[in-house]
Amino acid sequence: MTKASDNRTVKLDVASRFEMLDVAQAVLAQVCTIVGFEEETSHYLAVAVRESVVNAIRHGNKEDESKRVEILFTLHERSLEVQVKDQGEGFQPEEIPDPLAPENLLKAYGRGIFFMRQFMDEVSYSFPTRGGTVVRMVKSLPA
Repeated sequence: MTKASDNRTVKLDVASRFEMLDVAQAVLAQVCTIVGFEEETSHYLAVAVRESVVNAIRHGNKEDESKRVEILFTLHERSLEVQVKDQGEGFQPEEIPDPLAPENLLKAYGRGIFFMRQFMDEVSYSFPTRGGTVVRMVKSLPA
């Protein structure tokens, strides 16, 4: 039996290559239009999703092109849910340095998770027993 949400899900399964970011961004732009997000919100969604996919490629899959990144876009009535899955070893979210700490302010890296948390309404992580990390992000339309 197919759930209603299955009919509103777009699944991308891409190699761990940075050039695949443009594919994810193009699909995201289209689903943002379908859900009804304004241009500014769509821009911030794009930043959050891009950071998540970059993290999956760089940190999760260690830029191993034989490993895959799966991106699920699920369109709900008034929100968009995005899941980014890698095939890496996982990580400890609480061990990520605070990018706002004085010693980290001038670093050119380390803000991806911060951006995701700032721009999305919900961000959570899960670590399947078979390995990898799943980042789940949700953005809702304004009331």
